Amino acid sequence: QVHLVESGGGLVQAGGSLRLSCAASGSIVSMNTMGWYRQAPGKQRELVAAITSGGNTNYADSVKGRFTISRDNAKNTVYLQMNSLKPEDTAIYYCRMRDVTTETLNWGQGTQVTVSS
Repeated sequence: QVHLVESGGGLVQAGGSLRLSCAASGSIVSMNTMGWYRQAPGKQRELVAAITSGGNTNYADSVKGRFTISRDNAKNTVYLQMNSLKPEDTAIYYCRMRDVTTETLNWGQGTQVTVSS
């Protein structure tokens, strides 16, 4: 069992920054991909950014150049640095871990990010 806990969400003005963290605990395998997803009211959950255990990253087009995903494997923690935030970034942000061997998915409980105009 893997337990994911997100933190760092909050209310920020447009143009501001936030840093999200997701700490993983439990039965963590070394080969995993960590990702940040978000879900705005009335919309489907979407990928924001992901990073493999080797450090390869990919981003949604809407956040490229503004968001940076990183991870500390020693701490089993993944981060999402969000700069130049826009009102359309407002959503609940979820952390996800994917075991690349078994394809098992684990999700965090989510953290609210609200960007005011």
